[in-house]
Amino acid sequence: MRETPVFVGGPVGQLEALYLDLEGAHGVALVCHPNPVQGGTMLNKVVSTLQRTARDAGFITLRFNYRGVGSSAGTHDMGTGEVDDAEAAAQWLREKHPGLPLVLLGFSFGGFVAAALGGRLEAKGEKLKHLFMVAAAVMRLNEQTPLPQNCPLTVIQPETDEVVDPQAVYSWSETLERPHELLKVAECGHFFHGKLTDLKDLVLPRLSN
Repeated sequence: MRETPVFVGGPVGQLEALYLDLEGAHGVALVCHPNPVQGGTMLNKVVSTLQRTARDAGFITLRFNYRGVGSSAGTHDMGTGEVDDAEAAAQWLREKHPGLPLVLLGFSFGGFVAAALGGRLEAKGEKLKHLFMVAAAVMRLNEQTPLPQNCPLTVIQPETDEVVDPQAVYSWSETLERPHELLKVAECGHFFHGKLTDLKDLVLPRLSN
């Protein structure tokens, strides 16, 4: 099962993406990649792991490059622009597969993008099946970018993360009023070196239920 290169119409031009269709899928999964300024793309190995995990759980998948990354048009916005891009990608998936539930997965800066997109979609009356925030840039979330409130939320945080301060994520989790689960990955850095299997083992059963 290989992904197909596609282009998705975005708010500032086409977005480069990789799409995997599955017969009899349980849902659709959109995966958001890390910070473009730090070299983040849809080919990041954590993003690739999340995509394969969603595929193995029976989900149609789409991962994409934000504006200004790879062959995607435009330039980085480092904020709402990337969320706009993710919304266009989600819309593309929705139109292709109406009626299938949507899961959002985001890594690092992509965790912020997925969360912000989830809040935006929910505000428009759309239901989400699950939101996964992996080593997420939670410090970017605020009143202007609320989280979705009505879907399961799983926060996965490496305990020795050198990019996102683990304590900041734990503190953010403690102040979060909505139900969620916080999963800590011991002896693990931001990019899950040697721990990608652990990540898959945490995500797969939660996607499969």
